[in-house]
Amino acid sequence: MNKQARQTLLETLAARFEKHAHRHAGIAWAKVLAKLVAGGAALEALAAMEESGGEPDVIGFDAAKKQFLFCDCAPESPVGRRSLCYDRAALDARKENKPKGAAVEQAAAMGVELLGEDEYRVLQTLGEFDRKTSSWIATPSDVRALGGALFCDRRYGKVFVYHNGAESYYAARGFRALLRV
Repeated sequence: MNKQARQTLLETLAARFEKHAHRHAGIAWAKVLAKLVAGGAALEALAAMEESGGEPDVIGFDAAKKQFLFCDCAPESPVGRRSLCYDRAALDARKENKPKGAAVEQAAAMGVELLGEDEYRVLQTLGEFDRKTSSWIATPSDVRALGGALFCDRRYGKVFVYHNGAESYYAARGFRALLRV
């Protein structure tokens, strides 16, 4: 990442952090910034989240691991990460009408994780997300072994967890990323 792109990303993240202070009460931007500029691949991962429409923001701090938690906070599942089946095995299993990729694989390439169900529910306490879209979430291995995968959305003021065949994909389903910094 060149110096100008890095500076632009940091300014975008700082402005979003300030605008949505309710998402990270008690966390100071100076501490987040210090972790971001200390090095590592965090800025590249955040750039990928931003470029794909995720609008990443800090949603918490893991005190045990001393990590800030960034998550996609776009109102709907990021537009640049939709129309994906769940994982590579599901993509390979499709014989025709294959989607452009797989959520788990794309997340790994970005250097992020899919939200788990608990993390998705925490995100929903910070705002109303996925009211028109849905997002794949990390799926337990026993469900995945049976061919399924889980996704979530928010409808009627409630958060719902659903299942689908892992090979399915929809124009309104993507995934939300989690990055630990």
